[in-house]
Amino acid sequence: MAKQTKYIIVSGGVISGIGKGIIASSTGLLLKTLGLTVTSIKIDPYLNIDAGTLSPLDHGEVFVLDDGGEVDLDLGNYERYLNVTLTRDNNITTGKIYREVIDKERRGDYLGKTVQVVPHITNAIQDWVERVGAMPTSDTGRTPDVCIVELGGTVGDIESAPFIEAMRQFQFRVGHDNFCLIHVSLVPVVGAVGEQKTKPTQASVRDLRGLGLSPDILACRSALPFEEGIREKLSMFCQVSPKQVFSVHDCESLYHVPILLREQGMIDVLTDRLKLDALSISKEIVLEGDTLWAQWREFARRRARDLDATTIAIVGKYTYLADSYISVVKGLEHAALNVKRKINIKWVEASDLEEATMHKDPLKYHEAWQHLCAADGILVPGGFGERGVEGKVLAAKWAREHNVPYLGICLGMQVAVIEFARNICGMTDAQSAEFREGCALPAIVFMPEIDRTTMGGTMRLGSRPTKFQASDVARRSAIYKLYGSANEVHERYRHRYEVNPEIVSELEAKGMQFVGRDAETGERMEILELDNHPYFVGVQYHPEYLTRPLNPSPPFLGLLLAASGQLDAYLKGEELADDAETKLKM
Repeated sequence: MAKQTKYIIVSGGVISGIGKGIIASSTGLLLKTLGLTVTSIKIDPYLNIDAGTLSPLDHGEVFVLDDGGEVDLDLGNYERYLNVTLTRDNNITTGKIYREVIDKERRGDYLGKTVQVVPHITNAIQDWVERVGAMPTSDTGRTPDVCIVELGGTVGDIESAPFIEAMRQFQFRVGHDNFCLIHVSLVPVVGAVGEQKTKPTQASVRDLRGLGLSPDILACRSALPFEEGIREKLSMFCQVSPKQVFSVHDCESLYHVPILLREQGMIDVLTDRLKLDALSISKEIVLEGDTLWAQWREFARRRARDLDATTIAIVGKYTYLADSYISVVKGLEHAALNVKRKINIKWVEASDLEEATMHKDPLKYHEAWQHLCAADGILVPGGFGERGVEGKVLAAKWAREHNVPYLGICLGMQVAVIEFARNICGMTDAQSAEFREGCALPAIVFMPEIDRTTMGGTMRLGSRPTKFQASDVARRSAIYKLYGSANEVHERYRHRYEVNPEIVSELEAKGMQFVGRDAETGERMEILELDNHPYFVGVQYHPEYLTRPLNPSPPFLGLLLAASGQLDAYLKGEELADDAETKLKM
């Protein structure tokens, strides 16, 4: 008989963006510290097939998985917290479900029946959750003990109604001991005296119960810890035990949320509700869980300490919404805490660095340049479209000329190539074919195999191998050493354009070394490093997708080490975390 996976559903009420993803990730982490194998699913009620064509300013970052799936940013949280490798099937959208059901109807799979939301759509949702919930997500190949399902949107939304109904039915399919519902709600603080109000949560739970689901756990978001009597009041009116009502108030960082939940007894409640004691877990795996918790506590402790600050300027075009670059921010945080530094991010809108802004808004122009010039390091992330590109070129030029540590990701690498070609190689008209199709000197060209007409899912996506060159220059490079002197590395990609191979020899002759190329053909430039510079690295892939709190991404680690003056010592093997009782894995 196959092992029955246990399911934890995380729903949200009152407002959107309430923090369901962090609650889901933190709960999964706590279960992992028990030695359990955990996986996650995110349900997004929108009609898009995936997140690939959504604007970052509308929906936040598009996260890319190993298999090339373009998914919601919450799956990035799951991978970082749980240290798992998910697939595109771990992100369910209304578009995917309806496409699957309509395809079946066209094939005649329903044998002439009238296809309806109930039962056909709801059955498809349940089948999908049950299938993906049993898929291994780690190198061990173990079937998950627990699957955490985050139900996107807010209870009461029209678009999420089929998923709510599917979960109502699902609780009976898997059985009472294998189904637990966490409802995340808001306890606002209102009035001059700052009184906490429970009515919004009461109304949200009432709506949920009216749809056939009763919460087992209430996770209540609030600016402050519960006042006296609030837990008991919520227990009384929401029909849950006081010990099942959790105060998820604002704390020092998101990394403290698992600690907050554990201190309030989340593990005991889940163990009792899902009969986790009945699961058979080896002593070795339990020990792994204990080690994970010790390291997580140390990581959170460093986040709360008064560490020396390192300032990094992020030069982007979606800076008005920090979630557009959430994985980049996490990559910087992980690297900083692993080298005992506090990260201080200065957001620089790329277009504000351009000459046009100087004439239109001089104050904004000078403020942007002040942030850039004062930074200890510069990071230019990926992006699409022409707006702000010349500002990014100027940022790369500043970093090169003033020996400021620089990391360029995807487009950030391409603008570094354009800048170098123009100002060092004499190709003054160098441009990207993305912005000037048919330009005389295309430093960046369209990849021949990419579809020019269809937008969704047609980029070079997912995990691909990059091979370091066998040359002395490559083997001496800082980025090669940061990757542990590995001959080949696997990273995730999301791009349509690449460095023009016809100009590579001229760039390298002037000091821009392409130390890593694609393993399949050796024709694609994947990693560059500048000669005679403290740290000037560009990568065509997105290293932020693989960063982990206890295992930071090497390009980010190099940037923070260089920006804090520790890179040379690190590459010589000198100890950086000498005062930590529990040293983080690096």
